[in-house]
Amino acid sequence: MSGEDIPYGPEQKPWKETVAQVAMFEGKPVVSPPSRDPKEVYNYPGQEKGVTPRKYEVPSVGLNADQARQAQDETFDTATVQTHNFLGYQVCLKNDYSTVAKYLHTMPNNIGDPFYPGAFVLNTKWMERNVLDYYASLWNAKWPHDPNDPETYWGYVTTMGSSECNLYAMWNARDYLKGKMMMTDTTKKSPTVTYVQARAPADNPNMFTPISFYSEDTHYSIIKAMSVLEIKNFFEVGNELYPNDNPLNPGKEWPVEVPSLDGDSGPGCIDIDKLCKLVEFFASKGYPCVVAFNYGTTFKGAYDDVKTGGERLMKIFETYGLLERQIVIKDPDNPDKPIVVTRKGYWIHVDGALGASYMPFLQMAFNLKKTNIKPAPIFDFRLPFVCSINTSGHKWPGAPWPLGIYMTKTGLQLLPPSDPAYIGSPDTTFAGSRNGLSALVWWTYISEHNYDSQVKAVVGCLVMAEYARKKLEDLQKTLNEDIWLSYTPLTLSLRFKKPNDEIVYKYTLAVEVLNYNGKPRTYIHAYIMRHVTKELIDNLVADLHAPGAFAGDNEAKAQRRWLRALNKSAANDATTNFREGLILGKGNKGVEKGTKKLLHYPVEGRGFL
Repeated sequence: MSGEDIPYGPEQKPWKETVAQVAMFEGKPVVSPPSRDPKEVYNYPGQEKGVTPRKYEVPSVGLNADQARQAQDETFDTATVQTHNFLGYQVCLKNDYSTVAKYLHTMPNNIGDPFYPGAFVLNTKWMERNVLDYYASLWNAKWPHDPNDPETYWGYVTTMGSSECNLYAMWNARDYLKGKMMMTDTTKKSPTVTYVQARAPADNPNMFTPISFYSEDTHYSIIKAMSVLEIKNFFEVGNELYPNDNPLNPGKEWPVEVPSLDGDSGPGCIDIDKLCKLVEFFASKGYPCVVAFNYGTTFKGAYDDVKTGGERLMKIFETYGLLERQIVIKDPDNPDKPIVVTRKGYWIHVDGALGASYMPFLQMAFNLKKTNIKPAPIFDFRLPFVCSINTSGHKWPGAPWPLGIYMTKTGLQLLPPSDPAYIGSPDTTFAGSRNGLSALVWWTYISEHNYDSQVKAVVGCLVMAEYARKKLEDLQKTLNEDIWLSYTPLTLSLRFKKPNDEIVYKYTLAVEVLNYNGKPRTYIHAYIMRHVTKELIDNLVADLHAPGAFAGDNEAKAQRRWLRALNKSAANDATTNFREGLILGKGNKGVEKGTKKLLHYPVEGRGFL
């Protein structure tokens, strides 16, 4: 069947019969037909139940009102059902943002810096600034933002969630530690902005080569940011330049990431002893260090002890002159008088995608004896060594789309690469155009929920998580079967053995393959967020009681069979391209001799941000 004859659209007419007349020229379409039937290519029956693919195919003649309504109704019904049973991911679905709907036709755009109104006056920056002040206070930063006070905070509401925050944090860290500085050349008719960078002195060639450190439970967006920004990690540099000097295991290959406590089967917190040994090795050789701590990891929900870890690292940085460094940059207008600035030789980032939003309220509840659950150690700007923090608003308190907050200190802020006149604001953010509705949604929530209500919500979630844990423990006893139930203290997440695909789909459970004592296990996690009720938990446990609930092929084994097949195919295919890559065998025997080992990019066990 030729592409023009493939059935397409709600009525499944041949594609050539659905082409609008304006797209025809001399009897032939000026647009391309499908090469294959999209319904066969986009065939996901297990993940898109209740969806009729033909209803969503939009031919160039468009859909009539009835066809469009049917598709919209089907999508809404599917979303309603999945929302009602939603358990697998750390997002809150309880909020009512119907008051925001009236803004959908206005397209507010918060392009540029939130502290400059800008020329694009259809924005919500006044709301954004108040959202930022709210979190600056919650995180014990000095506020409001004052561009003349380096100790005040600076930040913005991101277009994406914490993935954008992590990318921006690493970008900020890289340029700060590499000794970059922005200069404006005013000698020309049109002033130009350029970056200059200090040169490393002969006695310390590593001075401007940042090395990154993060745990094996860190979200993959941190590793992705390192790759995009070409920030070297200790694994890469250690194996290349110091192959026999691994301080954790002398003479052996360096670990790909900082180990977590008790390895794969542990709670997911970074091993501070091992972190310090790795950092000290590179600090002793003059490298500046980027350390990413987690405050509520995505899959296990673990909290790194930022306070203890940071305090121990400060002693190391003091020993090796990294608490403060003088950065010397030649002034092109005055070569005899170089510019000298003082900067830290480290950057400590706290990825608080979930925990940074709700842990402060647990602290309040604990202080007032509204709960006996002791909060995690402090993580915020009360710790003078913390350079940046982020959180995801769609996780807590909840939003209808992804959004986040990135925050640092004004004195550490990444300076803008340009100040475009047409937007009337320094372009200090990552995205350029930013959704002004995000600030509006976030402001709407905090304006309607005072601290008392948020404390109540946090305590309620932890109580509900405990209820779910006990119900699953009872299930395990009833089945007389180990369902691998795991729970990290203070988290809202519960992990257990993957049930059958029907249950996974019904409750939108997140599936991850983790190693347990060297063997793969396929887990799911359920997050007990504010919308989760006892009824929903009881329904899940009832389904898990049913015969065959945990039946089916082991996902981990199935995945490895697929990887082995792909590896065999790729190895035999001379046209293997960059996108396909190669799957390495045991011991990385597939690595060509002499090839540099760069960033380790995880494909399992890192969840959803």
